[in-house]
Amino acid sequence: MLLRLAPEFELRRDVVPWLAERGCAAALDTSENSSALYVVNVERNGKIIYTWKGNQRNTHIGLYDLQTKQNEHLYMFEKNLHVISCSINNEKTLLENKLVYLKECYLFAVSKYLTLLIEIHPINNVRVLKAVDSCVRVQFLYPVGGRNASRESRLLLVSEDKYIEQFDIHVVAEEEHKVVIQKSGQLPRARVVDDLVWAQWDMMEQRLFYIVPKLESHLDIAVNDTQLTLVNFGYDYCQDQDVAPKSLNLQVFTSKAGGLCVCCSLVSDTPHEIIYSICFLHKGYSKTFTVSLDRTESHQLKEVAFMNLDYYVAAYLPGQFLHLLNIQHPDLLCYSLFLTGEDARIDALQNCSIRSPWVSAVLDGDAGSLYGVSISDSALLQLLQRSKRDSERLAALHCALLYFQHTEDLEMQIIQWISENLSTCHSFDPIQEFIIASLYCRMCPETQNLDKLLPYTSLHDWIGFQNSKGFWEKLNSNLESVKYAEPHLHYHSNMLRREWRNLSEEVEARLVPLFEEEDYQQQLLMGLMVAQLKDHLMRHLQYVGKKKIDQIVLDYVANLNRGQTSFLSFLGLIDCCALRARDKSDERGSAGEFAVFHIMSRILEAAKGMCMPLPPGFHTLHLGLGVRCLPLHTLLHYIDNGILQLTETCVRKLLKDLDDTEQNEKLKFSIVMRLPEALGQKVRQYWNHPINANLIARKYVKLLLEKLGSRQCSRPIPERLSVPVEFLPLNYLTNMLAEIENQDVHPYEKQDRVNARFVEETALKHTMALLGLKYS
Repeated sequence: MLLRLAPEFELRRDVVPWLAERGCAAALDTSENSSALYVVNVERNGKIIYTWKGNQRNTHIGLYDLQTKQNEHLYMFEKNLHVISCSINNEKTLLENKLVYLKECYLFAVSKYLTLLIEIHPINNVRVLKAVDSCVRVQFLYPVGGRNASRESRLLLVSEDKYIEQFDIHVVAEEEHKVVIQKSGQLPRARVVDDLVWAQWDMMEQRLFYIVPKLESHLDIAVNDTQLTLVNFGYDYCQDQDVAPKSLNLQVFTSKAGGLCVCCSLVSDTPHEIIYSICFLHKGYSKTFTVSLDRTESHQLKEVAFMNLDYYVAAYLPGQFLHLLNIQHPDLLCYSLFLTGEDARIDALQNCSIRSPWVSAVLDGDAGSLYGVSISDSALLQLLQRSKRDSERLAALHCALLYFQHTEDLEMQIIQWISENLSTCHSFDPIQEFIIASLYCRMCPETQNLDKLLPYTSLHDWIGFQNSKGFWEKLNSNLESVKYAEPHLHYHSNMLRREWRNLSEEVEARLVPLFEEEDYQQQLLMGLMVAQLKDHLMRHLQYVGKKKIDQIVLDYVANLNRGQTSFLSFLGLIDCCALRARDKSDERGSAGEFAVFHIMSRILEAAKGMCMPLPPGFHTLHLGLGVRCLPLHTLLHYIDNGILQLTETCVRKLLKDLDDTEQNEKLKFSIVMRLPEALGQKVRQYWNHPINANLIARKYVKLLLEKLGSRQCSRPIPERLSVPVEFLPLNYLTNMLAEIENQDVHPYEKQDRVNARFVEETALKHTMALLGLKYS
């Protein structure tokens, strides 16, 4: 089960034992038809209001505090009444407001419902606000957090006659903890709205949402001829036993990041088909989903239930499906999870009479239980591991990376999964998604609206997902263009890639085109990224200031390298020596080394695809593993095509540490022949071998002859008897080189000393070897 429910409050667990101690036997009737004990309301400060019948059928009101885990008796009616709605003000000891339905006797013969305003301490005043035949719900407004207690309380009254009023209640303090309502006749009231068809109270933000026939925002819902629907205005046990056929199943959810979603269940003309719509008002568009049910017990189906998980909105139909829709990036529907079967099952919620009173919480009014809701990390990892479709994998991976904010243990498990499934993901690169998500979850919470300017995915083309089957095929085929999104705000690497290509061509024309130990080119790329990112943020975050933007950019690039090195750290490459001397028993790298080489190749590919700099030392490790794992022809192919980069550290170690077997001679010679001149001069000295000496001599002669050009020797050629072998071509060459040296032409004067005698001896050895003669 993907969703995990933690019971925060249960009537049977938290209230019944307390009532038993008080001798309230009638409230202990837990049969299905009993309504003796039930929840009436949940207030903003975590107080749960409930009611029960005493032994004499008196009606009691109680309060449970989620923080202190304590119960409190608030008030008692000496009659058998049914409480429909109840609310208590923030001070709790001062005022309480209840709606009482007179079940067995009427206080007023002409009235069926009473709305009473009662002073709790002292109990000396009960004021009737309304005595009508239509149902009424009530809700106190709570002050903003941190504000001192006010001498004025505000009360919302919602009538079944489709209007909302606000009452202003002034109190006077008589003694400590005792106040009374000012006796000034009628309480001041104001009409909030008329002719509404739906209203919802957002208790955490203290906001009222309502719908009237004329909507300010277009929603694809029918509001004519519907009953009044109220959400989060308390819970009426009797009235909510069955969903009214003409009620509007609609809820509004807000998120910390500024999300505002309207979730609505729509009427379908097709049997066994569920339609629901999510309107992302903060993005300016909506999506409608149609689900064909696997099983057809339509008589058992109720309305779709919606839950607010802050990062996701959940649409849930027991026994059928669980749909998690991403709120922050709803335009990328492949970031949403659609589950059926065991994954969609929620044992504690077998019906849909639930409400989401605040983020990550649901209230089951039938059971009298309040649950905290979260996504199970273990279940999500299992889903990730067994998923076969890229769409499901990407949705689960995105959820794991961003919803859980990169806990260390979970991150290691994700990297393990990525390392084992690199070749099975065809529509997206999981390494790129990991790197981007690492940046996103670390950077965006720090600065408001930064998520609109920095990338949150490496993917910009969703064609690969359009070939999916079933639900995802339908979902992606309905993907619409975002009406009010501003994609040009996002930082893309396209321009960076073009400038980097131009800069690389310019630099390579005058510098050694190598990723040396100090990673010169990577530093250039990092500098270019910093410059362009600063310019990008300055255009759209001018109010932040240059100093703050500079810090954001530096943190971004630092976190970028940190995200890449997470893979290296996990694979144990930070302190390992990838290159070891080969012997007869270990001619090739191990399977583990080959796997690491493959992953590093994918990391390199992912970084190049996003034009991102790599951590220092990456190419040295990569080349060392390539030497260990690849056949020579494949290794050279990788080097020639730029997949493996020759670095001074790795080449020097290769020339020094590998012995001169025939196979290793071929390897060293092939590497040395591919070295640029500047690097070759620095590292050839570490290979004491005739082949290397031959190369040095050849290059020396070539440079000397290039310097000489068409010049003629101006003095007689001296005799050189250093080599006691008569070989006229060799004697002529050595005499010419000696003459050039005498003319002060020294192209290697700043390098290791190379003179004519060395060239002479090297050439003689090489010539005699070709002639099959023995040199002594």
